Amino acid sequence: MSSHDWGAMVLDLMLIALAIALYPLPMMAFILVVSSPGGVWKGLAFILAWLANLVVVIAIVLALTGGEPPSPRSPPGVAALAAKLAIGVWLVAYGVRRYRRLKVRAVRDTTSKPSRMEVGSPWAAAGLAVLLQPWGMVAAGATTVIQADTSHSTTYLALLGFCLLASSGLLAAELYMVFAPEAAQDRLLRMRTWMEGHKDEAIVFVCLLLGMWLTAQSIYELTG
Repeated sequence: MSSHDWGAMVLDLMLIALAIALYPLPMMAFILVVSSPGGVWKGLAFILAWLANLVVVIAIVLALTGGEPPSPRSPPGVAALAAKLAIGVWLVAYGVRRYRRLKVRAVRDTTSKPSRMEVGSPWAAAGLAVLLQPWGMVAAGATTVIQADTSHSTTYLALLGFCLLASSGLLAAELYMVFAPEAAQDRLLRMRTWMEGHKDEAIVFVCLLLGMWLTAQSIYELTG
């Protein structure tokens, strides 16, 4: 892998990870999980399941490629780009649909008081993490990991950075609850109230931005 290809892969991974971190729905649910009784342990289970999903996806992709990126013009390389293009188009379409729904909801009262989420056990919290992970964006990450060359140690650092950045908001909230539980619970619940009123705008922004990037880049690489 050339330095240009490696840099492009890392840029894609970091942008996708940032989009995952900014996607509001998992964080909104996580705040309610860590604010419930025994929330620190449930939050830890949520994060571990979240990270496990990312690691498993990466491991599966690397197992299929053998850690060697396919040639861009080979059938696997073209298929990966086509899949990334399809994901990008889907994200754009989803963002446009959410934007149209914003106009319908504009006349409604969107204010709500944060409620408590009764998650019965850490296992339930882990299951919630699996359900709420933005799998479309994770799939976009998988199509990028296909380009990873595991013969270079820096590749592992890039993959680790992807996992940590995608989980950064959850990790920060969990640590806040561990070291300052009372202040954290109050501020996190207030943050969730704010997010509840702006989640649709955030979803539209994240999906459109990432979708247009993936679409444009995939078309460029397929036609270049």
